[in-house]
Amino acid sequence: MKIRYTFHAMQKFEMLKRHHFEVSQEEVEKTLKWPEAIFPQEGGRFIAQRTITEDHMIRVIYREEGDTKIVITFYPTRRGRYESDV
Repeated sequence: MKIRYTFHAMQKFEMLKRHHFEVSQEEVEKTLKWPEAIFPQEGGRFIAQRTITEDHMIRVIYREEGDTKIVITFYPTRRGRYESDV
């Protein structure tokens, strides 16, 4: 599986860092490779979700083009907010 990032997704790393919540590319890629859940969305997009700390999870919005996953954006969230979706 190949992974590409949109310009917006690349900017998101720096934006989160400025807000003192760093997420690494490794965490995003782990979420795509080993998600705890995947939610299909309209327009051919998907949300992959994975726990990253005791209190937080990451949600990665992406689309697929052949064998490549294109990361559109991602965001950390509190675990309780989306865990009922799993």
